Amino acid sequence: MTPEERELLVEQVTSAFRERSARGELRPAPAWHDLDEAGRRDAHAKAVTARALEAALDPRGWSTTTRAVLARLR
Repeated sequence: MTPEERELLVEQVTSAFRERSARGELRPAPAWHDLDEAGRRDAHAKAVTARALEAALDPRGWSTTTRAVLARLR
């Protein structure tokens, strides 16, 4: 796998977007299974950083994950 291909997979995993099944269940990002252990650790670290930045920019301190969960609860 080239560094560019790996970075694309990490970006897909880092995104807050998750597909849903026909029953509305969240599905893991398919790219997760294509990454090796180091790539998964890298994706996790980048996701944690991204959610912290999102929360810092939001007036209520909410990340995209928080907004998505709360929208489902409403």
